[in-house]
Amino acid sequence: MARKSRVWWPGADYHIMCRGNRRSDIFMDEIDRKVFLRMLAQVKEKHPFILHAYCLMSNHVHFHLETIDTDPGKIMKLLNMKYAIFFNNKYHLEGHLMQGRFRAEIVTNDRYFLALNRYIHLNPVVAGIVLHPKDYRWSSYNAYVDGKFSFLVNTKKTLGYFPNPKISNFEEFTVAGIKTDSSDDSLLPLRLQLED
Repeated sequence: MARKSRVWWPGADYHIMCRGNRRSDIFMDEIDRKVFLRMLAQVKEKHPFILHAYCLMSNHVHFHLETIDTDPGKIMKLLNMKYAIFFNNKYHLEGHLMQGRFRAEIVTNDRYFLALNRYIHLNPVVAGIVLHPKDYRWSSYNAYVDGKFSFLVNTKKTLGYFPNPKISNFEEFTVAGIKTDSSDDSLLPLRLQLED
């Protein structure tokens, strides 16, 4: 039986997550992460999309992706295929790198939009890898707080939610998430993903 097609339309926002097969690591070193980001940029050139946030953990990745004209399935299929070929060649492996189909949750409102951005950037903090999101190199957090142009990440929409000084207020909002009450219903889709 064929898989059910994902719902998508131009301008749809998604929380996308891919996990390593059997929860195995998909990044063994810094080079792997750099190659993955370079491939993400290549896929973005071929199938344009807006990336609001990302985080590369050792065995999974998170994206907050907004479509333009391309189904997110096509974007993720190309990215995962390219990276799996690289990874398997480098480490002399065969077979699937990613665990099944990527997860995609539609971002349904502004509150979820902001909660997702914070959740993605706090992933390494919650995992105990760093104490502050600015200390993690493999997320889009520093693209926000440094105020520098990034080809990969578009910070304009997210920062548009905050009053001036936008960057300071964004930082304060994100870091406050470390202490956020876990019963917050807007985070339910995020918590459900962690439980899978």
